[in-house]
Amino acid sequence: MSKKWTSSLALSLLLGVMAQAGLAHAAGDAAAGADKVAACVACHGAEGKPTVDIYPQLAGQTAADIESALNAYKAGERTTGMAALMTPQAKNLSDQDIADIAAYYSAL
Repeated sequence: MSKKWTSSLALSLLLGVMAQAGLAHAAGDAAAGADKVAACVACHGAEGKPTVDIYPQLAGQTAADIESALNAYKAGERTTGMAALMTPQAKNLSDQDIADIAAYYSAL
């Protein structure tokens, strides 16, 4: 195999994997997210504004930031701060739930 052909094949495979990864990521649905935030509102409020100052405001954060935080709690990667409260909540969420909740709060 020539070096050029091998490089082209490697690039094609990489692009294919990246495309599949992008397709696998579920798009968030803010309307569906509104139906999934019942447990969240006790601390973060229905409008994404915390009920007590120790909780972060979610309204106006990007969906990517909210998803990243929820995924980190779900994976057990965050162990300080509110992790004792958030990890059990996040572990019960599917990837679609996380995307929907992130879409909801980021749209506020």
